[in-house]
Amino acid sequence: MATLRGSVVFAALAILATACSAGAGTSSNSDGPNNGGSNGEGGSSGPGFGVGGNGEGAGVVSSCTDPTCVGATPQGNCDTGLAIDSANAMDGAKAIGLCKEYTEGTWGVKSASWVRSDGQPLTGLLLDGKGILDKFGPILPREGGAMLAISSGAARDPSDVGYQSPNGYMKDFNPHGAPPGYPKESPSCPDVFTGEPYDSAGLRLVIQTPTDAKSFSYEFDFYTYEFPGFICSTYNDFFVAMLNPKISTLPDGNVSFDSAGNTLSVNAGFLQVCTPQTAGGKVFPCDLGPTELNGTGFEGAAATSWLQTKAPIEAPGGEITLDFLVWDSGDPSLDSTTVIDHFLFAADGATTGTTPVPE
Repeated sequence: MATLRGSVVFAALAILATACSAGAGTSSNSDGPNNGGSNGEGGSSGPGFGVGGNGEGAGVVSSCTDPTCVGATPQGNCDTGLAIDSANAMDGAKAIGLCKEYTEGTWGVKSASWVRSDGQPLTGLLLDGKGILDKFGPILPREGGAMLAISSGAARDPSDVGYQSPNGYMKDFNPHGAPPGYPKESPSCPDVFTGEPYDSAGLRLVIQTPTDAKSFSYEFDFYTYEFPGFICSTYNDFFVAMLNPKISTLPDGNVSFDSAGNTLSVNAGFLQVCTPQTAGGKVFPCDLGPTELNGTGFEGAAATSWLQTKAPIEAPGGEITLDFLVWDSGDPSLDSTTVIDHFLFAADGATTGTTPVPE
């Protein structure tokens, strides 16, 4: 055996045009250079108020008060008391700050489900790959009291019941289907074939978007035990956020990637939480050092620290499906975990991009 190792309400827009207004000014986020970062230890931020949230990057403020708008409605802070192993995927939406469930004539989450990389339901041991955490080692939620974790291993802090070491927790020896456009090769690793997904886990959200929201954002922190031994190899674990309908300017639905177009993996340019070294023929300066790995189970491996993805909503008020997914590639061995939090809708326009969250 080889080494194992997501009803459009456009009719309302004409009415809302007189009910809604936005302040002047816009901001956007394009693919940025892979430098700088966050130590991820700043603790929980407050709830986001209004479209654009707590002020980070918010340039346009909507005054829309129609039920189909976010307007001045607070976002986030609805994740107190959620079970770590909740079977209710709507709790996963709450964990990332998406609190509002859809009802007719409003916006919100229409459905939520725990899924594999191919959209099939999580079953059996694969259910260990989802969790709602109040901490991950030294990493704390970015808003509220909890954050979502998805893992090709066990989505648990080492202090949690059900924790399994990421050094080879193998749950399913059968490959899973891949989302559209995957498996995909990393531009930084030419001539390397990426293996099929194994041990995948994810959260699928079907969302009726607010009519005043032109973009959304979320924050995440990716950890991989494939570092440093399997850089530019078949065993290339992935984290993706698949948006449907896909953004017209992108080749596929994934909206989280580095400035070189690499999907988040051991080969992406954002791996800066690690011990400086040369591995796989590449130099890793590891500008953030290894401290954020302590107490996560990923000691000796690598992580990105907190990153923020922004993406445009090309049809405000329409329905989108967003799949947050993680999987092992090539075999079910050596795991990767992503924690996700601080989802916000914004009245600002945005170009798709991922950048480090500033300290």
